Amino acid sequence: MKALVLAAGRGSRLESGIEQPNKCMLRLFGKPLLQYSLENASCAGASEIVIVVGFQAEDVINGFGIDFEGTRIQYVIQDEPRGLVHGMEVAAPAIGGEDFMLLLADEILWHPHHADMVKSFEEKRLFGICGVVNEIKREEIRKTYALIQDETSHRIHRLIEKPRRPPSNVRGTGNCIFRREIFDYVEFTPINQSRGEKELPDLIQCAIDDGEDVRSFNIGEGYVNINTPADIEIAERENARHFSPE
Repeated sequence: MKALVLAAGRGSRLESGIEQPNKCMLRLFGKPLLQYSLENASCAGASEIVIVVGFQAEDVINGFGIDFEGTRIQYVIQDEPRGLVHGMEVAAPAIGGEDFMLLLADEILWHPHHADMVKSFEEKRLFGICGVVNEIKREEIRKTYALIQDETSHRIHRLIEKPRRPPSNVRGTGNCIFRREIFDYVEFTPINQSRGEKELPDLIQCAIDDGEDVRSFNIGEGYVNINTPADIEIAERENARHFSPE
């Protein structure tokens, strides 16, 4: 199974407080933000890591080269900043006919369980699996997506992008695993009217509406999606909570 890491974002909302505008190379807790995703991919046993780059691509390529902890890295250029689904689409030839693990280069997870998620995906022969976390502050779910699911099987019925009123404390992340056939649904994914691009939850929803089995999996014990200086402050508090001495 390959790993696909989306790292083409500019990080414009960080520019006022951060000298380096390429947010995936922002150093947090001693390492570039992107490295957390690479470590998760490596620990989960990815056969190859495909990184989609765009803005200041040379910083990422020069920073990580063609190998990470023994796993080959392949780079794909996303020429236009047209969102996550477009980033996946341009990487489809590099993924080939394999199933793949999706990770976003602007996310940090504490105590992640990617290897266990891969095991669940394979044993249950799922079409897709979405990594989720339990979010105490429901307002934070507005930054990613919410789920409506069966509470016993965790089969997902609906995904809600940036919900104004999250229906539960389950928060979706960009850490997912898909069958290669997820790319077949890209052309059917509607364009989000407010953002002008196709969104990941809408892509997954197309597969769900077609009867595919997509479930959730508790991927970690803490999670932050880094987009603003305020998110960095949240990450610092979260890191202190998990690693402060008792």
